Amino acid sequence: MKRPFEQAVTEHGTVVLRVCRAVLGVEEADDAWSETFLSALRAWADLPDDADVRGWLITIAHRKAIDVARARSRRAAPVDRLPEQLAPPSDRPDLALPDDALWSALAALPDKQRQCVAYHHVAGLPHTEVAAIVGGTPAAARRACADGIARLRLTYASKEVSSHV
Repeated sequence: MKRPFEQAVTEHGTVVLRVCRAVLGVEEADDAWSETFLSALRAWADLPDDADVRGWLITIAHRKAIDVARARSRRAAPVDRLPEQLAPPSDRPDLALPDDALWSALAALPDKQRQCVAYHHVAGLPHTEVAAIVGGTPAAARRACADGIARLRLTYASKEVSSHV
């Protein structure tokens, strides 16, 4: 028998939000997270009882992230100054982003590398599922993930060294 939807939100909500943040950045992650769970709620009744709920939610989050990125690219938003990064809610320490340099380095990765790193390392999906989400083969997903991690090590390590000098 299928669990209640609320239980799936409680169990997987944090990882879905972290994936959305890794793929889109902090500012747009909340919208993608909300859209993910609204879509999931609509489809919940038709989801097979033995489905991989976590993988299914990450797939929906990926599609919502693409929608948000497409919408962002279509609109122009001139501003006098950039908004400051939003702080995570103080009542949810599990959602905190303690290392801004790491998240900035992740945001600077090419799209496919960022997505593969997020879905594999943040969401914990195997490369076969990552490949099904982003398109391509498991070997290509593994390579993009490895390249992304290598680039993060270089970028993040140099930021860490320069911050301690």
